[in-house]
Amino acid sequence: MPQSGVARRLTTSIERNDMPYTLNVNGTSATVDVPADTPLLWVIRDVLDLKGTKFGCGIGQCGACTVHVRGRAVRSCQTPVSAVADAPITTLEGLSPDGTHPLQLAWQEIDVPQCGYCQAGQIMSAAALLSTTPQPTDADIDTAMNGNLCRCGTYRRIREAIHAAAAMPASRPTLETAGASEAPTPGGLRASRR
Repeated sequence: MPQSGVARRLTTSIERNDMPYTLNVNGTSATVDVPADTPLLWVIRDVLDLKGTKFGCGIGQCGACTVHVRGRAVRSCQTPVSAVADAPITTLEGLSPDGTHPLQLAWQEIDVPQCGYCQAGQIMSAAALLSTTPQPTDADIDTAMNGNLCRCGTYRRIREAIHAAAAMPASRPTLETAGASEAPTPGGLRASRR
């Protein structure tokens, strides 16, 4: 006798050892049923449908998949979902409620992106830097951004934009400083699907 769709999904879930994990992404709680070793990148992109975080290399070397976990920049392609359950996670979509984080504004003002593929990871690494070093030197920037590759070579513009963002007043609340009531829902603010 053929299985119903629900029974088939349940059987598949049991065979894959899926478990429910509650994630706090961009200030919104979401429960996902995935295997414990599923990379956070795929949960963010495929389960939560947040496309700002990019797949680059899959081995944690390029930085395109950078997100914040507990305020620190991490490579989501190498971070199992089981390691971040209940931890605050911020993606590019959650960096600011309306896309006006100083880095996002500086990136536009300086015209940093060329192809744009690595830029989400670049911005997230830069945001982690500015949260700990509000007035970074060129050496601080080079050290913090060292793990983020840009195949178009926009490194000088990236450094210029980080300095510009550091000089901007933080007049609007960011997700990391605002209460959850000001945060967008996971599907509310979309980044490029590139």
